[in-house]
Amino acid sequence: MVKLGKTVILGDSYSTFKGYIPEGNVIYYSPEDEHNSRVTTVEQTWWHQLISATDSELVLNQSWSGSTICYTGYEKEDYTHLCFNTRLDRMYEEGTLDGIDTLLIFGGTNDDWCGAPEGELKYEGWTKEDMYCALPAIGRLFCRVAEILPHVNVYAIINTELKPCINDALIEAATRNGVKVIRLSDIDKIWGHPSDIGMTQIKDQLLNFFENEVK
Repeated sequence: MVKLGKTVILGDSYSTFKGYIPEGNVIYYSPEDEHNSRVTTVEQTWWHQLISATDSELVLNQSWSGSTICYTGYEKEDYTHLCFNTRLDRMYEEGTLDGIDTLLIFGGTNDDWCGAPEGELKYEGWTKEDMYCALPAIGRLFCRVAEILPHVNVYAIINTELKPCINDALIEAATRNGVKVIRLSDIDKIWGHPSDIGMTQIKDQLLNFFENEVK
């Protein structure tokens, strides 16, 4: 059996479920199924299926629907307080990441969808202005992961149908910083989000990756 050990998820809407993310974080999936996703129980989510199928303990699901990696959000709102970079730093400062074995990062979709400025991928010397752009913020996220979690297995899950610049930046920044990349393919979606079928497809692809990794 695949052993992920103590696991933390840093994600967006794809990884939410009502009652299973920190209070105050925005959800997408819930028993009420407001978005007609056909995902009505937490057991249907990709991450619950993955944790159940592996020798793993979910320490925290730090996911927030609509969240970006950079500081720019929808309608050009300031997402500094909820973005991936800020939440990663907050978890580190609070000690949430102490002693974990695995970090799963599943983001970048909203940086694409919200139309955040692209900027240029960079690996040092970020300014506050840089952090409002998708590519430098992606670079900073993975550099920070490498800095604070040198002995943790970190994986970047890459969504389908991303703009090439976002897709390529995620892969390049992750790889450069020793983060293993899992590229998804052919995920069934409703309104851009995994359906019940899509959730199982994600789990299957992740599990296949992990099983091949340990061979």
